[in-house]
Amino acid sequence: MRKARRGNREGSIYRRKSDGRWCASITTGWRAGKRTSKTFYGETREEVAEKLVKGLRDRHQGLPLAAERDSLAQFLLHWLEHTAKPTVRPKTFVDYEINARLHINPVIGHVRLARLTAQHIQTLIQENLSTGLHPKTVRNVHATLRAALNNAVRFNLIVRNPAELVDAPRVPHSETKFFTPEQSREFLRACAGHRLEALFTACLSLGLRIGEALGLMWDAVALEKRRLVVLQALQRVKGNGLQLVEPKSARSRRTVALPEQAIRALKAHRRRQQRERIIAGSRWREIGLVFTTTIGTPLDARAVHRQYREILSKTNLPKLRLHDLRHTAATLLLAQGVHPRVVMDLLGHSQISLTLNTYSHVIPALRSEAADKMTAILKPKSISTTVKTTVKSGVGSHHGELTN
Repeated sequence: MRKARRGNREGSIYRRKSDGRWCASITTGWRAGKRTSKTFYGETREEVAEKLVKGLRDRHQGLPLAAERDSLAQFLLHWLEHTAKPTVRPKTFVDYEINARLHINPVIGHVRLARLTAQHIQTLIQENLSTGLHPKTVRNVHATLRAALNNAVRFNLIVRNPAELVDAPRVPHSETKFFTPEQSREFLRACAGHRLEALFTACLSLGLRIGEALGLMWDAVALEKRRLVVLQALQRVKGNGLQLVEPKSARSRRTVALPEQAIRALKAHRRRQQRERIIAGSRWREIGLVFTTTIGTPLDARAVHRQYREILSKTNLPKLRLHDLRHTAATLLLAQGVHPRVVMDLLGHSQISLTLNTYSHVIPALRSEAADKMTAILKPKSISTTVKTTVKSGVGSHHGELTN
């Protein structure tokens, strides 16, 4: 095979003797003293010439070159390390990595990225469902692949994202569980005097996620101004232990107004923590967290869940999850007529539709209340009421005659 002569760094086009396919080669750089290149393949010279022109343009713009022979698994490995890892929260990266390694690659990882189709994505979904994987997990797998392929489209590695053409499986609706107002008061009574009373009160009255509560710093709490600011969360990161990370989303970074119950609990907690600091002495590790161990170090969410279950075990309350305290906060507020947009801001939801869909169980009661309010507004006033109002305003003597 004889390569056509071209200018320096312009690449080359040639035809293979073995199978007659046309090839175009372009230099991509140097590694360990050796030149690295990228080869494009096609059935005609015109086809590979077009690919070569595009490759030269991408190289000039600093974009990655289309990897025709790279498999989906190879692309995901590169995407995880160079795109996902630097930009997403550690826990999200771990989820992405697990989805790719355990659920995507074993099924379609061998498929070339450039030849990936919607049919491959559909096969992935069906294969995962057939193994007994929960539909919600399969949705997360689909979301991981969609995010990765969006990156491939952005860098012109593929023309369009085939994952966008396939619907993720429907997740069966699970009923949101929460404490009633009386059960909420009973829960707070059961927490009274407990070392983590303020933590559980914050989760119930403010709707904080457990990671947000455990990542709360004292300098973000202004008890005199009756507010706190959620700036971070505490998470257990694989291989790195407990780490302070960015909130779940941009809207999760928020300012929350404090009800009186939360203020009292936090003041008592601060006094308790000051006593623990004195008792711990030199063993105390001051890092500024509101909720800590007895020596000032971060609290593990697993230990908090355990203590929460111990409190519930001593009551007749339903055995709800700790996260259901967040659902309780939202449900109680919506049931009291607080606007969904306000509840959305309190919870740090990214979209109001998420708030409304999650707490749709409250909507029927709100509809009835809205109907009652509309009835009251439009209800005709009685004659006597109308006459009294008119007389009081002093309009027309003939209206006064009607009152006699």
